[in-house]
Amino acid sequence: MTFQAIVARQDDDRVTAAVETVDDEFLTSGDVTVSVEWSTVNYKDAIALAGQRIIQTFPLIPGIDFSGTVENSTDPRFQEGDKVIATGWGLSQTHSGGFAQKARVPAEWLVKLAPSMSTRDAMAVGTAGFTAMLSVLALEHGNVSPARGEILVTGASGGVGSIAIAITSKLGYSVVASTGKSGEEQYLRDLGASAVVDRVALSTEGPPIAAERWAGAVDAVGGRSLANILAQTSYGGVVTTCGFVGGRDIPASVLPFILRGVTLAGIDSVNAPRFVREKAWERLATDLDLQKLASTVSVVGLGDVFQVASQMLAGRIKGRTLVDVGR
Repeated sequence: MTFQAIVARQDDDRVTAAVETVDDEFLTSGDVTVSVEWSTVNYKDAIALAGQRIIQTFPLIPGIDFSGTVENSTDPRFQEGDKVIATGWGLSQTHSGGFAQKARVPAEWLVKLAPSMSTRDAMAVGTAGFTAMLSVLALEHGNVSPARGEILVTGASGGVGSIAIAITSKLGYSVVASTGKSGEEQYLRDLGASAVVDRVALSTEGPPIAAERWAGAVDAVGGRSLANILAQTSYGGVVTTCGFVGGRDIPASVLPFILRGVTLAGIDSVNAPRFVREKAWERLATDLDLQKLASTVSVVGLGDVFQVASQMLAGRIKGRTLVDVGR
């Protein structure tokens, strides 16, 4: 049976991608075949489509996450009709991913959705929301409670930042949002931010340790901003890091770590084990206001993914972009 998919191919050193009609033989190996209903465009998808060596095997269907309904399964943990989600693992790297109307993956990569969450809801959350919840769990693990003080969320108008604000504000945290996009203050306040600051304040060179400001932070930027956040974090605070749009290097000092006991927690959404994924998705079903999330979502079809990816790399996308693979 044929279906539509974005297929990435390599021509010498150049990566090309287009919507093609393929059949089941094109799918990569796995225990479970899923009728895909929704995917999303993430920053990692954007750089993959730009040819920046995310995809390691060609030809391949990109897309680092998807949700849908189990079509058939050889693993007893999943039955026909189960609603499931897959994020990360080898999707869009060595294994065909979510920019298609069908996917086949190892059962270990799938998580069943809570009855309260639809497949559309799941992709409105997606890898970005999963990453945001992993960050919240890290804050909680470090005993950063709402009573400890303000937390900072950087890259606030992006997918991870938007959902992190929605989750933490619902949990009772006082959230300060950092963004470089002018005109987004009301959007961020509607998500739950109590204050909004310009990212310029964090992107210039600062002292190795500064006045204590943040009980914790969810950082999706990296680089100089991360160094400044660490310098401003209060004693025993936790800073999570999950992105590098501001740079992969951290021009930081050891002083926040040895004088204030600050923790820098790396967030990996790609290879997180199954039990961590299940816990995160259980929490997302209860701790995220899906109605609030609706304001962050736009919907496109498979053929629109390329334009969205280009706009994302240019910093012109806010919130979440869902891909209706049947559109």
